Order: sequence, then structure tokens, then C-alpha cells
Amino acid sequence: MNWYLQALKKYADFSGRARRREYWFFVLFNIIISIVLTVCDVVLGTYNAAASIGILTGIYTLAVLIPGIAVSVRRLHDTGRSGWWLLIVLVPLIGWIVLLIFMLIDSQPGQNAYGPSPKTGDSTIANVPA
Repeated sequence: MNWYLQALKKYADFSGRARRREYWFFVLFNIIISIVLTVCDVVLGTYNAAASIGILTGIYTLAVLIPGIAVSVRRLHDTGRSGWWLLIVLVPLIGWIVLLIFMLIDSQPGQNAYGPSPKTGDSTIANVPA
């Protein structure tokens, strides 16, 4: 839960780096909360089948839109890529696969252009040219 809250606290911070753990726990909690809110929408009668979303779920989705983009950009920074790589999702099918791979790969050790590694102990590793 701390990783989810940490991502929310940095809701508009598009600089720096985010570990895989921070990103994927944020995604996991978003999925769980969205499922619970969808069930609540169905029970309360606020679910719109035509739009496939309810009022509570829609409000929550809008509330976490900016934090979700921010943690995604920081995750891309952790792999040494620009946040502009998020736009690859606009490429049908292939874009989502490429972005998923970027989000799954390990972070660059040590310092990169976006800051020190958020992993404990990695920030002390010298930046040695390859």
C-alpha cells in the first residue's frame, strides 16, 4: 500500500525515477479499486452498460489519471527512456506490447540522465561508461 500512496504523493512529479515495484503496485491497486468501485456502481445503479463505466469508477479514473501518467513517465526514466515513449501506445497493438516490455525490464543501475537509481544501494554505484 505504501508504494501506491507514494505514487499518489508524487502525483504531478514527472521527473526522477520510479522502480518497477512502485509502478506495478500502483497498477495493481488501481485495478483492485476499480473493480470494487464497479461493483459499487452496479449495486447503486450508477453503472452505464453502454459506456461500460459507472459514476464512481469514472470519478476515480479521472482522479488517478495524472498520477498514473506521472508514475509511468518516471518508470520510463528508470529504464533510461524519455517519457515521450508513452505515446507509443498510439500505435495499434504493437505500441501496447512495446510499452509493456519497457515497464517490465529492470532499471538502469546507478545514475542515468534522470537521476540516481531509486533502488537502495544502487545510488552509490559509479556511472561507468559502457
